[in-house]
Amino acid sequence: MTFPSLPPLLGEALAARGYESPTPVQAAVLEPEAIGRDLIVSAQTGSGKTVAFGLAFADQLLVDGQLPPPQKPLALVIAPTRELALQVSRELMWLYGAARARVATCVGGMDASKERRSLSHGAHIVVGTPGRLRDHIERGALDLSGLRVAVLDEADEMLDMGFRDDLEGILDATPSERRTLLFSATMAKPIVALARRYQRDALRISTVGEDRGHGDIAYKAVTVSPSDIEHAVINLLRFYEAETAMLFCATRDNVRHLHATLVERGFSAVALSGEHSQSERNHALQALRDRRARVCVATDVASRGIDLPSLSLVIHVELPRDAETLQHRSGRTGRAGKKGTAVLIVPYPRRRRVEMVLKGARINAEWIEAPTPEDIRKNDHERLIATLLEPVEYDDEDRALGARLMTEKSPEDIAAALVRMHRASMPQPEELIENSPQARQAAQVERHRPGFDDTVWFRMDIGRRQNADPRWILPVICRRGHITKNEVGAIRILPGETWFQVPNAIAAKFAAALARTADPQGEDENGIRIERAPGEPPAVGRRAPGNDAGPRPNHGRPDRAPHRGRRPA
Repeated sequence: MTFPSLPPLLGEALAARGYESPTPVQAAVLEPEAIGRDLIVSAQTGSGKTVAFGLAFADQLLVDGQLPPPQKPLALVIAPTRELALQVSRELMWLYGAARARVATCVGGMDASKERRSLSHGAHIVVGTPGRLRDHIERGALDLSGLRVAVLDEADEMLDMGFRDDLEGILDATPSERRTLLFSATMAKPIVALARRYQRDALRISTVGEDRGHGDIAYKAVTVSPSDIEHAVINLLRFYEAETAMLFCATRDNVRHLHATLVERGFSAVALSGEHSQSERNHALQALRDRRARVCVATDVASRGIDLPSLSLVIHVELPRDAETLQHRSGRTGRAGKKGTAVLIVPYPRRRRVEMVLKGARINAEWIEAPTPEDIRKNDHERLIATLLEPVEYDDEDRALGARLMTEKSPEDIAAALVRMHRASMPQPEELIENSPQARQAAQVERHRPGFDDTVWFRMDIGRRQNADPRWILPVICRRGHITKNEVGAIRILPGETWFQVPNAIAAKFAAALARTADPQGEDENGIRIERAPGEPPAVGRRAPGNDAGPRPNHGRPDRAPHRGRRPA
């Protein structure tokens, strides 16, 4: 299918960019039934939706194929994050470049006074984030009285991020007869309510099913023991040696922990989560773009709008909550005709759930074994040989140094030294628990039993006198020791200390993590010391109610903090 009849200026821009036919979402918004109507569109990341809505509102901007002089904005695009807004601006600039469109970008972290000056000179299209746009409206710098079309890009994410009031304030400042295009991956109740209030007879378009699992992304799933997830991440990074890789975690705490682990192991990694400032995000993204970093550990929301052309590997360290999240994460790779790989790390007990998610998403993932150190070394050998055999230009100084080396050592010794230097610069792979029926059965039993058979006792120097309670003790143990709550056995709270069990198989890893997360005195920021116990907990006449079984769910922290310091976070 080729593009339908378009204004010549847009057709020329598409041709210059190598577009020969529309993507499904682009074709859908150009169908006769969609022309001029309000739209609710569901489309995956990387499906060409920015160009889609740029084409969709061409009729509202162009008159006889031309743009009028820039005055009040004709089109407004609202995006959840700075990165996505900047990406949208770049796309619209080339799409409407031949038409001499003036595109103004208004986002947090940029100079607001420069944005106001740009708006005062007139603009055809304004792209921005909710907070900054509303600020300009309230200051009188952004006049939307002439607006013909409003686009809400990733509306579900903006609502999840708490921008409802800002969105409503912006839309209330626009003419009621404007056209509204709403792009949302999901149709939750808040999205339905927003559409009902601000749209008229909207046409529902969904191309998610058509785009899912497209051929540019190879989906793979790896089953591992729950205690081996971090080791699997390390081996996957070493196996693929991607130019750029993105690792997804569910929370900012987990992003912080995994990032610290990777940096300690020698990976050039950056982190992106809600706790990072805009300046820190900019530095992290620039490090990825100029190849100073090759691994990005991120949360779902923090990754919105990030476009890294060199990204070829996505690893779902923590499983996505649904098919839409899976698709959005994976869609960061496999763009613009390039091939990408998306790997799900699946703990044994959760394989059935993942299979259901994949089936619902109509994604045919290949179930593979986690790479072993032998697999990684084999790949390293092939990559090293390929690198050394590539044509290279040598200058006279290089050849002179090579000649001197030849007089000191044999060619075999020089080659071996080169291989040794190459291997020494690379993080070492990990030995993983073998994926066997016995291992999977053991993981299931470990997940459901109240305690563990082969365990090691650790102790904390807080107890009942300090208001110790499993509801906040368990998160502290997991955060300090980089383990999950399912890897904590019995918890026994005594008057002045608390004892708890950790499986012997991960005790060494747990103890090492405790050392990394403690100050020189062995305590954390709350003054809590955790150490390996010399034996069994002392016998007591009465156990605290409910404190002799594990693992326990974290139901939140109590209202009272421990007496010795501020409440652990």
